[in-house]
Parts: sequence; C-alpha cells; structure tokens
Amino acid sequence: MMLRSALKLAQPSGFNAVRAGATASLHTTVRKPQIYDNILETIGSTPVVRVKKLEPEGVQVYAKCEYFNPLSSVKDRLAHAIIDDAERRGVLKPGDTVVEATSGNTGIALAMVCAQKGYNCVITMADSFSIERRKVMRGLGAKVVLTPAAERGSGMVKKAQELADTHGWFWARQFENDANPYWHANSTGPEILSDFCGKRLDYWVTGYGTGGTYHGAGKMLKLARPDLKIVLSEPENAALLSSGIAQERQDNGAPSATHPAWTPHPVQGWTPDFIPKVTEDALELYDDIELVNGPESIAMSKRLAMEEGIFTGISGGGSMAAALKVAEKAPKGSVVLTMLADTAERYISTPLFADIEADMNEAEVAISKSSPGQQYED
Repeated sequence: MMLRSALKLAQPSGFNAVRAGATASLHTTVRKPQIYDNILETIGSTPVVRVKKLEPEGVQVYAKCEYFNPLSSVKDRLAHAIIDDAERRGVLKPGDTVVEATSGNTGIALAMVCAQKGYNCVITMADSFSIERRKVMRGLGAKVVLTPAAERGSGMVKKAQELADTHGWFWARQFENDANPYWHANSTGPEILSDFCGKRLDYWVTGYGTGGTYHGAGKMLKLARPDLKIVLSEPENAALLSSGIAQERQDNGAPSATHPAWTPHPVQGWTPDFIPKVTEDALELYDDIELVNGPESIAMSKRLAMEEGIFTGISGGGSMAAALKVAEKAPKGSVVLTMLADTAERYISTPLFADIEADMNEAEVAISKSSPGQQYED
C-alpha cells in the first residue's frame, strides 16, 4: 500500500491525461536490477547509437559509445584485463605497485582498478597531454610522473620500463600485453555481434591506440562475419601503417625508436610515435585505411556534440570523420559502425575547447539583458 502511494505521488503532471489517451507519450524504461559488488563489474556492455543527422542518404551509421564505461573510456576494459590476467598468473600480489606509460585514459582506468583492488599505481606521461587527465589520475590515488614532450610516447614508455626495472614494479605493458586484445575478443567483439544479430553490418571503422580493440574485437568480427570490411583510421601526419615502414623494436617487443612516419598530431590516444606490438600482430585483419587530419577530427567532435548530443573526444571525432568518409563511398543500404573511445571532458584544456569561453559571450549577454533582473557584472 505504501509503495502504491509513493508511485502515485511520483507521477508527473499530466500523467492521468496520458493514460486517458492524450496525444502525448511517456518514455518508459524496462530494465533488470543493476546492483554490483564493485565498480569493475560495470565495465562493458556499452550502447550502440545511430547518428541519423550526420549519415549520408541511404547509408546507416552507428557509434559504439565507449564513454559509457565507468571511467568514461574504452581503456577501462584494457586496465581490468591486464590486472585480472596478472593476478591469475600470480605476478601481481597485494600491496604491489603497477606502473604504465599512457596518454591518460589507460592511466585513469588503471588508477581506478588499482584503487578498487588495493594496488599502488604510478603513471608515466608526456607533459603534452591534457592537464585534466593528470588531475583525474591523482584524484584516484595514482602518482603521475611527467616525461619531456620532446621524447614523445616512446620516452614515457622507456621511463615506465626503467621504473619497473629499478623498483621491481609490475609493468602493465598495454602496447604488448596479449591480455589486452584477448579481453576485447571476449567482450567488445561479442557485444557488437549481439547488438547486430540478425541485422546488416558491412563496415567496422576504428582508430588504434594500443590496437587492443582493433585486434581483439576485429578477430571476433571477422570470424563471425568474414565479409565484413574493417577500416583502420590514422592521422594524416602520423600514417604509420600506411607508410609500410617496419617498426624498430627491443627484444621484448617494446619500441626502440620513434617511427619515421610519425609527426605530432592532436588526436590524443590515437597512434603513438610507434606501431604497438598489439596492432602489428593483427595487420592481416584490416581491409582498408582511411586517413583523417586533426582539424576535421576536432570539427567532427563538435558536430557530434551540437547536432547529436554525443559528447566524445577528438579521437571519437576522428573515428566518426573516417566512418562518414567510408559511408559516402559505400553502396546504398550499407551499415557502418565506428567506435567512440572516450568523453570530451578529457579535452577541456585542449584545442577541442579553444574557442569555447568560460565567460558569457555577446549572445548570452544579450539574452541576459532581454529581461531586467539579476544582471551579472564582470
């Protein structure tokens, strides 16, 4: 009886009119109870969303929104995978320290996993990556060691390796660790296959950071749908795979030098200054490469936000820009899926938000002055 009363009180105004057959309609959600033992159990099962306003006529374009993971990026999967695998193999024990090199999202994800499981976490990161990423990692309890931007991604990897060797810490090695693609093969790939079960899917478009999503999910997609076309995307000014030049490596698979085709680009999380081993081990999977540049990636991220309400970062903008290029060339009736790796909130201090002010602009001041009260004076 008390529950019925509470539900009655919670009904929005007009509810009875809707029930009586008014033209308005209420959105209702049918869901299973979602109570978890810890935050890590919420990783995965991210939604796929159609991008109707941007897709070309006659082609459907979808995005798998990985920023629905608990720490807002696809790297939550990777971090959980690597720590879980290390525990199973007995190489990571209570009280140990995890160290890794990252542009930010992997570090944030590892900091979350380590906080939940009780490990110490040390992150090495080039000082060119966004300040908010450092603060989030530190807010999760991690220590962040900055490396010179001039030494690029390979420099922060070398620092992580050096710290691991010096202190005996567990080095996550996201760029070489097989647990990374294995997890995607058992989560991301099957999720996509389940979502498109009985439906058409012609193209899967993705960038690569470590290559874990591409390698793991790509293998499962090709296994289940051999006719599916996988399109990799790279920045125009860092087209490492397109160059055909092999990556120099140490004996352990880590990069030994910056790839000669790499130059700086603004797509954080995409294409470090070397070809990751995880990516290289699955080069047979892709059917084509689509290049995008920094400005179009930023512009697409803004369009997704303002036209679709999809708030993704520069890499997500790059992925969608590549997907739309594929869609423009695809036969009518085709279905294209791409990956949105993270949230735009990771890019507040980057060029993505360079033209967005914190103070009111002229249009906002004009709106304020259109009524007399509560005038803000700077």
